[in-house]
Amino acid sequence: MTALATAAEMGQLITIVVMGIALGMDAFSLGIGIGLRGVRLLDIARISLIIGLFHVVMPLAGMFMGHYLGSLLGDVATMTGGGLLVLLGGHMIFSSLRGQEVKPIDHRTLWGLSFFAFSVSIDSMSVGVSLGMFSTDLAFTVLMFGLFGGVMSVFGLLLGRRAGHWVGEYGEALGGVILLAFGIRFLI
Repeated sequence: MTALATAAEMGQLITIVVMGIALGMDAFSLGIGIGLRGVRLLDIARISLIIGLFHVVMPLAGMFMGHYLGSLLGDVATMTGGGLLVLLGGHMIFSSLRGQEVKPIDHRTLWGLSFFAFSVSIDSMSVGVSLGMFSTDLAFTVLMFGLFGGVMSVFGLLLGRRAGHWVGEYGEALGGVILLAFGIRFLI
């Protein structure tokens, strides 16, 4: 019976890690989009820390909401996240086409950083609602989500920053297209 319990615990561990990686992939992909606009190393650290924190808080909030909101919140969370990404991506594209006339959403401001972190973490909340129906190790689960969200955003921001030098002035438009595409994917 102990070997069976250990195998079940190992399966749960692997599942949580894979879910953390999957949730972190959004932060990675969207980090590339933001990184294309040009981002300093200090901003990369700050953005990734905030995204990691949101990847802890959002599933934790979802887990505490419980089973009765699960079916409703899953669709609402995905639609809200998609809508936010479409707005952010559209704004970035519009800003790059209009030049200096329109001020882009600044990831260095508290509002801009919170907006970005929320948009990449909203799916963690719906996953948290689902996990709230099962008996999982709460601390381990949210820490893995936060770790992978933060680390994957670092990699995405660094990759976007590097590619931004190749793309030049079209970097913001390309980043906006990436964010817009992910937002549309969430809405469909």
